This record gives sequence, C-alpha cells and structure tokens, in this order.
Amino acid sequence: MKKNYFLLISTFILTGNFSFAQLSSPPADPNFFPIGVWLQQTRHANEYKNAGVNMYVGIWDGLDQVQLTDLKNAGMKVMCDQNSFCLGKLTDTTIYAWTLGDEPDNAQWNATTNKYDPCIDPSVIINQYNAIKAKDANRPVYLNLGQGVSNIDWVGRGTCTGKTNMYPVYKNGYAKGCDIISYDIYPVNNTDVTKEKLWYVPKGVDSLNIWVEKKKPVWCWIEVTKIDNQTSNRKPTTIEVKAEVWMALIHGASGFGYFCHSWQPTLDDAAILNDASMLAAVTKVNKEITSLAPALNSASTTFANVSSSNTAVPIDIMTKNYGGANYIFSVGMRAGTTTGTFAVNAGNKVEVIGENRTLTLTGGKFTDNFSSYAVHLYKVTTDPLGVIENTGISNIKIHPNPASENLAVEFASSLKNVRYEIFDVVGRRLLSDNLTNNLISVADLTKGTYLILFNDGAGNQEVHRFLKE
Repeated sequence: MKKNYFLLISTFILTGNFSFAQLSSPPADPNFFPIGVWLQQTRHANEYKNAGVNMYVGIWDGLDQVQLTDLKNAGMKVMCDQNSFCLGKLTDTTIYAWTLGDEPDNAQWNATTNKYDPCIDPSVIINQYNAIKAKDANRPVYLNLGQGVSNIDWVGRGTCTGKTNMYPVYKNGYAKGCDIISYDIYPVNNTDVTKEKLWYVPKGVDSLNIWVEKKKPVWCWIEVTKIDNQTSNRKPTTIEVKAEVWMALIHGASGFGYFCHSWQPTLDDAAILNDASMLAAVTKVNKEITSLAPALNSASTTFANVSSSNTAVPIDIMTKNYGGANYIFSVGMRAGTTTGTFAVNAGNKVEVIGENRTLTLTGGKFTDNFSSYAVHLYKVTTDPLGVIENTGISNIKIHPNPASENLAVEFASSLKNVRYEIFDVVGRRLLSDNLTNNLISVADLTKGTYLILFNDGAGNQEVHRFLKE
C-alpha cells in the first residue's frame, strides 16, 4: 500500500442475486475475526483496540521491542516482516503472521532510472515465501496485491496489465506464494472506471477465492478517508464504508482492514482517529462483526434465498447456522432503493440485528426495505410459542418455577396418554416422553429458560415456560 493508494483484490462485476459462502477453512479460534489497520504507529494501538481493531498489518522499518510491547499491552496481533528481532521472538503469539513485499503485481518504481520496471515475477514471490517458511513454518505468510486483481485493465500494472494468469495458485502465480492473500481497491476515491462502484471490492474477493482454489483465507482493504487532493474523487460516507465491509464478507472475505492514511491537506497516517463520525461508525461495524464472529467463522449454508423488487439494485446474501439460530447477512449492491423478499427453510421469528426491530415471517417468507447500499443482518429462530396454538388441557399446572431437580405437573386425573416435549428457546427439542406420573426430571438441563409442550393425544395441547436454576 504505497502512495499510489490502491491495494487489494476482486474479479467479476456482480449483477444478480446470489448466496455466498466463506471459502477458507475455519480459524482455530472461532471467536476471533481479523480486523486490521495498515502501517500504523503502535502508539495508537489502544485507540484502535477501543475501535474494535485487533490486528496491525505492516510495521514501518520492522518490528522492535518498543513496538512489540505497545501491541502486547493493547492485546493487539501483528503481521510484520521477518527481521532478526522477530526471529528471536518466535514463541510470542503477538506476532500473528509474516508479511511479504506489498503489491508485487504492480509496475515497480525504479529510483535509479526514474522509470517503472515490470511487475515482480510470481516465481520471486514464491521463493521469498519458501525462505520465510524455512525459518518459521508455524506462522502464515501474508501477501497483499494491487487493485488489478479487481480492475483487470488497470494501467498501474504496466506491462503486466490484464495478465490474470500471474495470480492463480494453479498457474504457479502470486497466490502460491502465501498463506493469507489480500488486495486493495478504493472505488469511492478512484476517478477511473471503478469510480463510486462499490461492488469492485467484492469483485476482487471473488477472484482471489477462485485463484486460491477456495483453500486460503482471502482478505481485503477498505477505504475510510479522502486519500489525497490530486487523485481522489471524494471521501466515502459511513454508509458506503459499512457496505464495502459487508460486501467483502458476504463474498467470502475471512478478514479485512482499513486504509487510514490521508495526504490532504497534509499527511495524516492515522486520519481516521481524527474523524469522529467515521471513527464512531467503524467502531460500531467492528464490534458488531466481533459479536458475530462465531457465526461468520462457521460454515456457510443454503438456508435462504432473496429476490429484489428493483432489478437495478441486486441484493447479495450469505447464510450461516450457529448456536441453534440461522443468520442471513445481506447488502444492497448498488445505489438505489429496493425491497427484498427472503425465502427461508425454517423459522418463525426474524430479528434484525442491531436495528431494534423484528419482521413477520409468513409462509416461509419475509420482506424488508433497502436504501442505497443498505446492510441488514437477520437472525432467524424458531419459537415453539410462535407455532403452537394453545387449545388447553384441563388447566395443566407446573411447579416449582424456577425448578432445579424435578418439575411437578398437576392435571386432571381423567387425562390419559399425555405426552410432553421440552424445548430450548431457539426451538431445539431436548426431552420427550410420556407423562406417567406427576414428576418430570430436569436435573440434566443447564441453567436457562425452557418451554414444555403437553399433548393429550386428542388434538389438545398446551405450552408452558419455565426456568431451570
């Protein structure tokens, strides 16, 4: 990420409604989702930590003891060059990964000739990768590529422009010389064909996932500033930043970071920290993603599909199942308004995460409105109370409530063949049996809220809620 500003990856322009999967293998810690900042001073580590960032990517002039201490005290991970100091700290888990040179796929400036040389041949990167792994085989190696990953005809690659065969792992391309691959493109700042076309961000993510054969983590970088006054179109809005992030995640990015530099009016390498509204918006996005990390890191599903009422504004989704709930992460892929109709495989309760509202699910479908580049995140669950109509069974009563060992049941002595089922609050059936006496053992249940359904075999049923202490 040099001062040409344009880093990361993407591939083909999206024009339809799709459900996307996270393509890399699940991380060792399902609660950790990588959120980075590029080439920042470690004295800002606590400020970034408070904003929900957990990763420094790149350290100017290499990591040293002062910087390592700053990052360790902030609980921050780092990806950095494999210098001699770092090789003496191989047991330190603060060092997350090793970095290779930035944007080798771009034309390379030659300070001696004052001209651009061709891009670096992929074989050079692969050899560098092997040398790094020979000194430490336990950490991944990270490689960042330029915007030509997504903007295929970008002239910044010089004589390598359009040569996409230099990327795939199966062509011995750049993707073979790393364990984590990323790229950057900043469409709001750009003034070329990608200008204000936010979907170029996920376009590159799609390409990288193809080029690594869905076997390596793919990351990307997100713009948050007006980068400079000469080559930048404008600063992105907070809505656009959130949309770029979720477009990338929905298309299979398993990590991302923010490019925080600005050269206008003068250089500010941590410009986001001096932009209160953007910092607040990014903090909210980061903390929401962190709270959803176990779901994001889980395998994708085919739980839902979506149609858009406005064909000019497609909606893309990714679905997950975690903790007994189904998740639908969605984003409007173009500027403009539309209504999404979501068809789901199960469930009767839809919570719109972070928006303090719920939606009605009827006939396996629900609808929601999308403004320009809107992001909506849904949690779909099954509540037995929402699908069962109480018809009454002679005033069944349960006690004590809360219960610890046994639940006593009172019912009319004339009732025969009464059966009970116990569900957790997301609709999973945990216990089921015939009611042969007036005691039901709940000793094996963990503390929490449960639902018990009674059925008398004659079409009458009744639901009660109880607490296990």
